[in-house]
Amino acid sequence: SALSFQVLLKSDTPTGDVLLDETLRHIKATESAETVQTWIELLTGETWNPFKLQYQLRNVRERIAKALVEKGILTTEKQNFLLFDMTTHPVSNATEKQRLVKKLQESMLERWINDPHRMDRRTLALLVLAHSSDVLENVFASLADDKYDVAMNRTKDLLDMDPEVEAAKARGAEMIWAVLAAFNK
Repeated sequence: SALSFQVLLKSDTPTGDVLLDETLRHIKATESAETVQTWIELLTGETWNPFKLQYQLRNVRERIAKALVEKGILTTEKQNFLLFDMTTHPVSNATEKQRLVKKLQESMLERWINDPHRMDRRTLALLVLAHSSDVLENVFASLADDKYDVAMNRTKDLLDMDPEVEAAKARGAEMIWAVLAAFNK
């Protein structure tokens, strides 16, 4: 099953991204292969496993936000919430956000390919992550009603596909379907 897919490292060539390179080192260091579900839990920093502490990424959200601030995508602000101050990271580069929104909109409309196995893998991964992050509706919100309905229906059809079946058919995108299976669990 896609949920029990084990992650095997094909290459440990550094990517140049600090978090991705740290992840590669963790995957390389494991004595036995872990499942996609286990890696999601370890690498998101959302769970705590005393037996696998050495493989967990620390302060993931903060580090991702910091990297996006350094790239000029986000900015850092302090917001006052009655009794306490909280650091927030609003978007500072609306152009980059719009580029991604447009890419997802077009992939569901003008560039629609009614076959996930012929879709650009990065776009498919972006759709899965946007869905799992609960932001897909926002992505399509600016569309006219008829286009919004088409985009949402196509997205729903795509994301309702059985990840087990699709992972078995996928050539090079098995991991994307395994991630979807893990998030749908």
